[in-house]
Amino acid sequence: MREEFELELENRIRNLMWTVSGDYTLDVKPDLESFRRSRYIALYDGIKQGAFARYFDREALSLYLVKKIYLHAQEGELISLAQLCIEWAVCDRIMEEREGVGEIRTKAFEDTLEMDFSQLVGYEAGRLKISLFKEALNGEEPATNRLRGFMEKVYELKNAVDTMEVIRTVDFLYNEIVDPQFVKQHGSLERVLAVTLEELTEFSWKDYLEEEALEETFSAYLDKVTESMTNLDMMEQAKQQEQEEDREEENTNKKKVLLVDEKALERMYSYVQRNYGKSYLTEPEEKRLNYLLCRGIHADCSLYFTEGVLKNPVLRNYQYEYAKKQKDKNLYAYHNNHRMVKNNIWTLTDMLKKAFTMRDETDEALSDRGKIIPSRLWRIGRTQDAKFFVRELKQDNSDFVVDVLIDASGSQRSRQGQVAMQAYILSEALSNVNIPHRVMSFCTFWDYTIMQRFRSYEDDRSANSNIFEYITSSNNRDGLALKAAGHELLNRDEEHKVLIVLSDGRPYDVILNRPNARNPQPYQGKYAVSDTAFEVRRLRNQGVCVLGVFAGEEKDLPAEKKIFGKDFAYIHNVNGFSKVVGRYLIRQLEKEE
Repeated sequence: MREEFELELENRIRNLMWTVSGDYTLDVKPDLESFRRSRYIALYDGIKQGAFARYFDREALSLYLVKKIYLHAQEGELISLAQLCIEWAVCDRIMEEREGVGEIRTKAFEDTLEMDFSQLVGYEAGRLKISLFKEALNGEEPATNRLRGFMEKVYELKNAVDTMEVIRTVDFLYNEIVDPQFVKQHGSLERVLAVTLEELTEFSWKDYLEEEALEETFSAYLDKVTESMTNLDMMEQAKQQEQEEDREEENTNKKKVLLVDEKALERMYSYVQRNYGKSYLTEPEEKRLNYLLCRGIHADCSLYFTEGVLKNPVLRNYQYEYAKKQKDKNLYAYHNNHRMVKNNIWTLTDMLKKAFTMRDETDEALSDRGKIIPSRLWRIGRTQDAKFFVRELKQDNSDFVVDVLIDASGSQRSRQGQVAMQAYILSEALSNVNIPHRVMSFCTFWDYTIMQRFRSYEDDRSANSNIFEYITSSNNRDGLALKAAGHELLNRDEEHKVLIVLSDGRPYDVILNRPNARNPQPYQGKYAVSDTAFEVRRLRNQGVCVLGVFAGEEKDLPAEKKIFGKDFAYIHNVNGFSKVVGRYLIRQLEKEE
């Protein structure tokens, strides 16, 4: 059934490209992976690919890109700049011809900024993309003189009459923005274009390709570049960057020592502050925690603790406005499901109260101290049993503490409102039964794992509303986040500790290669799942009860099972959330009696 749907979808996008281009012999491969992230991005990429094939020579542009990469240009950023140039070379023409394209373009730009802003802001070509897209959406935006110059260069392509103008602009932008030493080290545009087909054919492109595409490597790579150069989706660029990092690692026999200067570190830290708000820790506290926790496979990472860009903003930038907009969306989802959320809160509260009532029941036991039992006094001197007293045993409810940790990576984007409601239900119910608890989210931004605190253990219930400031972006380094959350939880005085993790079972942190950054080893697949599972086992061995609450896709269930073992709950929808989580919490209460 799924294969039939994908085949039908592929045919529809291909027909769209053919219709726009007017060339029904055009060999195109629709990007279904992009469609799963955003239908508007995928549809607009298809329209743009057809339009570029109609007005320009796409083979000439893709051949130039391959030649530039052959001369050691960075694949990901070169193709990213080519995408921008293609966009402004065709956008006005296609919008004039076809009604509705403008609306699809707008939604594609909005989705791109929502999903990829935190990645794009990290490098100059990405910031150029942000500025161009924001100006297309909102009208003229403030920009530095340097950035404005690059933007005007892109805008000139609206009047481009041939492919060579597009190529010259791409080449200029790459040499100015990405690699100012390229001309000096590798040659000018004339040198790039002079690369022969024989040179390209003889070169091994296998490092740039997936295993299944290794036959006829040059033509396969040319096809890959042709497909990528009209794609807005950052996932493809991340894959390309990942391959570049793998190639660099394979070519290095010795362990690489990367020196990052203080100014570069300060700029990175400043970007993190602007996008996620100021840290609530002092500088010494932050350094101490990073020294203690960022070790082993996380040695090239840093932790950043914040209460969010809305609570402690550095300035009112795009990220601040986007966070406000997302909070409103989360609150709208809450009010739209107000009755269901309240029912879940009271169901979970009632389950916890009943469990605590049972713990409050007083038991009596024989003891060597307590209230004397006259009927047992005859045993004195006649038996070694010295238990002549009865003692009341009463359970203490104040010996429990709970941490709620929420995955705030970009893969949760479509479920932001639902995840916020789940965390809110938990927090309200725990407040109702007076269990101290903390709620935090985590994601990664560059080398930093961001730990955003919505409420602390001692906060009153009014802090629970902060959970609706939950916002997703970028990647997730689950193992380091669990380690950071568990560190403070283990330092609590309460005897019984519970950690509840709301995630989609997909730890993923692959960072784009940036100059003057530490660029930790890619964190994905079995490597990431194994590390996350290790941190879960480590916490359990230290006496923490860890529960995974899974709200992702079924294909990610095996990873979730490997991470959390039998102690995970699969939440199909919010309606059954309280009963599933409540049963687990009660089971933990019963274990500790």
